[in-house]
Amino acid sequence: MKAISFDLDGTLVSTDYVDAVWLEKIPEIYALKYGVSFEEAKEYVEKEYLKIGPEALEWYDLDYWIKKFDLNVKSEDILESCIENLHLYPDALKILEKLSKKYELIIISNASREFINIETEFLGIKKYFKRIFSSVSDFKKTKKDEEVYRKVCEIIGKNSNEIVHVGDNYEFDYLVPLKAGIKSFYLDRKGIMNGEDVIKNLLELEEKINF
Repeated sequence: MKAISFDLDGTLVSTDYVDAVWLEKIPEIYALKYGVSFEEAKEYVEKEYLKIGPEALEWYDLDYWIKKFDLNVKSEDILESCIENLHLYPDALKILEKLSKKYELIIISNASREFINIETEFLGIKKYFKRIFSSVSDFKKTKKDEEVYRKVCEIIGKNSNEIVHVGDNYEFDYLVPLKAGIKSFYLDRKGIMNGEDVIKNLLELEEKINF
């Protein structure tokens, strides 16, 4: 095993930031523009999100939603306004420091490039990764498509059996990479699931790959 691939949001970075952008800031701006309550705006916005769903590229495209809701704001302003909500999980930095000394680390995320850049740069973790991939920005696909994982293997010059992937989405980060021949671990921080390929925190990953 030569490389370890991480998902980003919900795996290394807490979801506080993306939640603040999508579930707080967008409804807040919508409410102000259209003169409705925040609760009404949030309910409407979330319904519109769900009409698209996480398997569509638009789900991850902030500019798409700004245009759809006709909001007079720049995406970078929204992203910067929520930056105080950016936090690493407590186990993230420790595991990155340890594993980066032994393996080539990469990120494969469904988040768009603009989200990834601000998160990795603000939190100071970009230096740990050899390559960072946004499935939607780089390949115009979501991680539901196993071709994303195959393409990453090709780009970094590794066979699928030389990579391990870990993430918090059971389908996108576990089932799909398995189909592409990549050993995967499902990160279940809530501790609901059990299994040989399930970990409750990132520190358990080191134990799994060294077994």
